[in-house]
Amino acid sequence: MEVFRTPDERFERLPGYDFQPNYIDLSGDLAGLRMHRVDVGTGDPVLCLHGEPTWSFLYRTMIPAISEVARVVAPDLIGFGRSDKPTDRDWYSYDRHTDSVVQLIEQLDLNGVTLVVHDWGGPIGLRVAVENPDRIARLVILNTGVFRPGPNWPTPGFAAWRQYAVDTPDLPIGSLIQGATTTNLSDDVVAAYDAPFPTVDSKAGAAAFPLLVPMTAEDDGAATMIEVRGALERWDKPTLVAFSDADPIFPQRAGERLAERIPGAVDFVPISGGGHFLQEDRGDEIAAHVVRFLGA
Repeated sequence: MEVFRTPDERFERLPGYDFQPNYIDLSGDLAGLRMHRVDVGTGDPVLCLHGEPTWSFLYRTMIPAISEVARVVAPDLIGFGRSDKPTDRDWYSYDRHTDSVVQLIEQLDLNGVTLVVHDWGGPIGLRVAVENPDRIARLVILNTGVFRPGPNWPTPGFAAWRQYAVDTPDLPIGSLIQGATTTNLSDDVVAAYDAPFPTVDSKAGAAAFPLLVPMTAEDDGAATMIEVRGALERWDKPTLVAFSDADPIFPQRAGERLAERIPGAVDFVPISGGGHFLQEDRGDEIAAHVVRFLGA
């Protein structure tokens, strides 16, 4: 297995992201890989999982406020950020991504976790939660979902995005993120999203994620995701669901329906004026909701 490790100088002087790097070494099927995390603050842990094609930089505006009342752990999934990046798209799987997050939780011995999930961090993190309920105390669910087979899936928009990823291994990471926000990102922020991915090979993990989304109930990962959906319908621990109103991928009504299905959902919070990457558009507002949720 060939692995790309982004040079440290790529992460120097990024706007709003001056956190000290922290690493763990993974084991088992992931042996030889190094996983990075931001780790600041003290108290009960708040574990923030990013999705596609972002990295922990996505949470930079939320981390300071939350770290005043809790310990914030924001990892880079394998293939993203400062974490190691296998260069073969076929290496990546739902199981391996989930395993890496479980290993992080176990190595850091995180308990009483408030798990914040977004985009692909949702299928991964929600699986981690329902399979490790003794570690997870609360959920915060932002613009994400878990596969459910049906006649309206895949949507034309997702089918087009998936085909684009197949045809474009050299994904324009920063431009993709700019296109899914309502905020006009500065050039240095767009460049920061590109920073971990200086080569085509380094983008294998980002290119792989759209291909890991099941198209049918028979695809890899589909059965597990269906089980996760079922477990969420029995999840009675406190859960905050917040979806923005300008996300064509996960519309706000989908968030409302998700909150209705989770017994522990204490509230549905609509985020006005936010796109898919609502942490960019309304990060301060979402952080304030999380802090209030922790206090409650």
